Amino acid sequence: MTAAVKKIDVSRRLYDQADERPVKYAAPAGLTRELVMEISRTKNEPEWMLEKRLKAFDLFIKTPMPSWGPPLDGLDLDRIIYFVRPDAVESRKWEDVPPEIRRTFDRLGIPEAEAKVLSGVGAQYDSEIVYHNLKKEWEDKGVIFENMDVAVQKYPELVKKHFMTDCIPIHDHKFIMLHAAVWSGGTFIYVPPGVKVGFPLQAYFRMNAERGGQFEHTLIIVDQGASVEYIEGCSAPRFNASALHAGCVELHVKEGAKITYSSIENWSKNTFNLNTKRAVVDKDGTVVWLNGNMGSGRTMLYPCSVLRGAGAKSDSLGVAFAGPGQIQDTGAKVIHAAPHTSSTIRAKSISRGGGVSTYRGLVRVTRAAAGTSSSVHCDALIIDGKSVSNTYPFSRVDTDDVNVVHEATVGKIGEEEIFYLMSRGLTQEQAMKTVVSGFIDPVVKRLPLEYAVELNKLIELEMEGAVG
Repeated sequence: MTAAVKKIDVSRRLYDQADERPVKYAAPAGLTRELVMEISRTKNEPEWMLEKRLKAFDLFIKTPMPSWGPPLDGLDLDRIIYFVRPDAVESRKWEDVPPEIRRTFDRLGIPEAEAKVLSGVGAQYDSEIVYHNLKKEWEDKGVIFENMDVAVQKYPELVKKHFMTDCIPIHDHKFIMLHAAVWSGGTFIYVPPGVKVGFPLQAYFRMNAERGGQFEHTLIIVDQGASVEYIEGCSAPRFNASALHAGCVELHVKEGAKITYSSIENWSKNTFNLNTKRAVVDKDGTVVWLNGNMGSGRTMLYPCSVLRGAGAKSDSLGVAFAGPGQIQDTGAKVIHAAPHTSSTIRAKSISRGGGVSTYRGLVRVTRAAAGTSSSVHCDALIIDGKSVSNTYPFSRVDTDDVNVVHEATVGKIGEEEIFYLMSRGLTQEQAMKTVVSGFIDPVVKRLPLEYAVELNKLIELEMEGAVG
């Protein structure tokens, strides 16, 4: 991008090239015990965090690559750079962020959105947070919105109690072991009892280094009767070499609380996006997952809700787009571990140009979950004859008095619909985009306005060239 470019369409996500910004430090490629210790030392972490990192590293080395999910050919973990520190320190004013880095977030519209519709913003560049700010009215009510690294220092007991303990333990799977060993940056949120944050909090993650890895950690704790909406976005420039994103999201929803988590993931297609997201939901709590997965060459993402309190609820709604060379292996999981819990999963996928979209889901109802209600609905739209859509649902019900439903539909864009729209003056490509837009409309309606507009633009960009 040249200095003459003042602003570009946010939906293009700055794919064309990396930002011309020298880094302060980049670790050698590959993962070693010494690097894990160096990351912890650099961040001046307490002993318990270093011990957790090293235990996770030992587990990672001993654990084979997962056999489930999409093929991960092309991912060479020995060539990934696991820690890249930009030449910047965290700021609370955009004017204090180095101009070369601030320009990236200006183009993405983050400062403008913060001024108009957000309660606070965090911005991460490679392995470090470069900007973080919370509006004073929420600070005065006791809301905490911090860089995850800072939270470890300022709120050690609160973090230690919730960080990779009962929600996502470090032994969960190989890429969580990797994450726990090398995590850096991310978001920490705590909302006190009864506080309802009126406007969303947002974090944006930019991975800029070639062969880079980003391992941000998001930890959100919403206390009894409180509520918050949190939005994440992400991007990376396109390189020939593979990059890796293995973030982790932990949501703790206390009694009667609510978290709405929205994410538009649009990594460049040289990126392996192997993300893990999970919520534990207490009595009468509610978690809402809203997900859009557009980029990356390989995606593994299945947001999971553990409903451990009576009356807890989970609502998951997502859309995945698999274009040429992409495998989108996405879905949702829910574990009903208490009586009278309920869940809905609505998954939509679009495949074109030989792309492969896969729904991989789980509904588990334990013996303690009498009175459970769960509904799963998967819709797949295939644009052409060379694309693929798969559905792998799994349900296990260990008690009576439940209502568990699964529906799945797969279809192609019909010639009659296209003919009708073309008879109204649309070109064939415009007609196809209109059909696709209608298909994803249930997801778009649930997103915050700015992200709904962006998701539509992203789909339109992915549909370019679908005809002919």
